[in-house]
Amino acid sequence: MAADKKTIEDVLLLVPQRHPFRFIDDILEMDEDRIVGTYRFRDDEYFYQGHFPGHPITPGVILIETMAQTGVVAFGIYQLMWQGNSPDYIKRMLTLFTMVDECEFRGIVSPGERVIITGEKIYLRRGNLKTKVGMERENGESVCRAVLTGRGVNFNEK
Repeated sequence: MAADKKTIEDVLLLVPQRHPFRFIDDILEMDEDRIVGTYRFRDDEYFYQGHFPGHPITPGVILIETMAQTGVVAFGIYQLMWQGNSPDYIKRMLTLFTMVDECEFRGIVSPGERVIITGEKIYLRRGNLKTKVGMERENGESVCRAVLTGRGVNFNEK
């Protein structure tokens, strides 16, 4: 069943990353198997000053992080909610990146561009979420894709 607007808002509030390291603006759709989110790379992002002066492009590692925030972090939060976990429990969890596999860059992202990130669940087992994630421009042109794995860790438990 697709997530409603309230659930999407709750997931976005629970994503722990904040400015200047938050790369998810909105979630367009989400269900147990798939998530679609967006982010617009603002002209004044901190990393453009040095990458590359006079010809700024978004670093590949930031593109991977953007895909991870939608395809692993937000999607993982939704999976925890779908399993019946409370927001208080979810707030105590941090998602640790455990693997990037099959990463392929097909284009560059310039300041001001809006990208659409789609994640499809490969599996969720024993706290590990593995997803196939892709990023494209608004015109549908592929920018990059990867298989990403993350794990929720509760740092408050001993």
